[in-house]
Amino acid sequence: MTGRRERVSPASPQEDSRRDRDTWPTGGQMRERLHNGGVPDLVPPTTRVHASFLSAMAEFEAEGRGAPEDDSMIGNEMRIFGTDWATPENFADYVEQLCAQALADSPRPAGRVPCTTLWYVEGPVYIGRLAIRHRLTPDLLETGGHIGYDVRPSARRRGHATAMLRTALPVARGLGIDPALVTCDTGNVASRKVIEANGGVFEDERRGKLRFWVPTGSTPSSVAE
Repeated sequence: MTGRRERVSPASPQEDSRRDRDTWPTGGQMRERLHNGGVPDLVPPTTRVHASFLSAMAEFEAEGRGAPEDDSMIGNEMRIFGTDWATPENFADYVEQLCAQALADSPRPAGRVPCTTLWYVEGPVYIGRLAIRHRLTPDLLETGGHIGYDVRPSARRRGHATAMLRTALPVARGLGIDPALVTCDTGNVASRKVIEANGGVFEDERRGKLRFWVPTGSTPSSVAE
């Protein structure tokens, strides 16, 4: 594929969502809305989904995430922060650290790049997360890509991953990324469909990952689950 380029614009600080929370439904109403097709939002990390976030992490842990061999975003954070998430104070610190990672001058481990993290939520319900890496290191160019995402196990097969990626593409565009590199495991058919539904163009396979370039300048006219 031709025309690949990377441009990194200075990231502005992520702030907590400023929606009018007084209009949110109760937990029972929210579950009903999700079941009946409510529309979630992609927002900066927020303490308002603390309880639901903890239950989502328990679901990930139940399927083996967080083990030493799990090098995913969720796996790494479960090992680093998992013991501290329970208290509101520590969770607020975690949220603040995630938001700060979008800033170019924030401290981070060697080899890491600025990264905008967004959470997919419906009111107080945490559904999943998505990370946009502002630029590619050699390793990210090989297998990691610009964008990674996770949907909690109990919310899968409802089209959330497709919607998350679709909603994130204009954000990536605003960071100067076009097209965005998105990868998935060779055997992950569902993730491949998500990427292709958002306009991803297959380039090749490297180290067990399928590599796709996704245009961020326009939204596909039709998006499958």
